[in-house]
Amino acid sequence: MIVFPNCKINLGLNIIRKRNDGFHELETVFYPLPLYDILEIVYLKKMTGEPGVPFSQSGLKVSGEQGNNLCMRAFWLLKKKFPSMPSIQMHLHKQIPAGGGLGGGSADGAFTLKVLNELSNLQLKEEQLLKFAAQLGSDCPFFIINKPCFSKGRGEKLERIQIDLSSYKFLLVNPGIHIDTGAMFSRIKPAKPEKSLKEIIVNPIETWKTGMKNDFEAIAFPLHPEIKKIKEDLYNAGAIYASMSGSGSSVYGIFSKQQNININFPSKYFVKELAGQMQKTF
Repeated sequence: MIVFPNCKINLGLNIIRKRNDGFHELETVFYPLPLYDILEIVYLKKMTGEPGVPFSQSGLKVSGEQGNNLCMRAFWLLKKKFPSMPSIQMHLHKQIPAGGGLGGGSADGAFTLKVLNELSNLQLKEEQLLKFAAQLGSDCPFFIINKPCFSKGRGEKLERIQIDLSSYKFLLVNPGIHIDTGAMFSRIKPAKPEKSLKEIIVNPIETWKTGMKNDFEAIAFPLHPEIKKIKEDLYNAGAIYASMSGSGSSVYGIFSKQQNININFPSKYFVKELAGQMQKTF
C-alpha cells in the first residue's frame, strides 16, 4: 500500500505554562497542507531471518538512526500489542524538510499506524489510533484526524474546527536551519495570552497579523536573523499573514490566489507554493 503523509503548519502557537511533569502546556491550531512524503508498506512473502523490519529511505536527508524512525517505532508499537501481525517492509521517500516545524516525521509515524491497521485488519477505531499515536509524539495524533484542529495540552488534545483557507495559497520557505525543539522550550517564558487562539482564528484572516503570534519567534529570530528576514520578505511581497511554523525554522506566508509572488530567496532554501486545501491522502 502506498500513502502520502502530508505536512502541517501552526496557525499561532502560545506556550501557556510549564507543567509539573516537565512538559509545557500550549495552544495552537494545526492546519494540514499538501506537501507530501511517500510511504510504501508491503507484506514480506518470506521471513528474512533478520531482526527488525526491512526499511529503506530516499529523497531529502534525515538525520538519526533508522531504528529511531517514527515509522519503525509505529510498527513495533503495534507489533507489541498484536504479536501475530505479519512481517512487512517499508520504503519512505522524504519530500517534507525534516526538523522544520512541519511535522513530517509525525505524519509518517501516524500514517504507518493507519496503514498497518488496514493491512492487518486490526479494526482499531480512531480513538484507539489516537492513543497509539500519542505514544509516538505530541504532534502525531493530529495526523490521525488530519483536519484543522485546535490543540491544547502538549499538542495531543484535539478539537476539530471549521476553518477553510481554500481560497488562498501558501508560500512555504525552509532555510535549512536545524532548530532543537528542546532547546527552544528551555528558553521560553510561558505566559497566558490575553485572548485564546480559538477566538482569534474565527476572525477575518486580515486581522491575524495583529492578533495571532508564535511565541517561539521571539527566541528564534534573534538567534537566526535569516528566519526573521524570511517573514519580513513574505509580508513585503504581499502576504496577508506570515509566521514561523512550530519551533521553526520553516516560515509560511498566506497570499490571495490571484497574487503573483516574486521573492528571490537563496538557492539553498526549500521554497514551495502550495494550495490552501489538501486532497484526501488516505
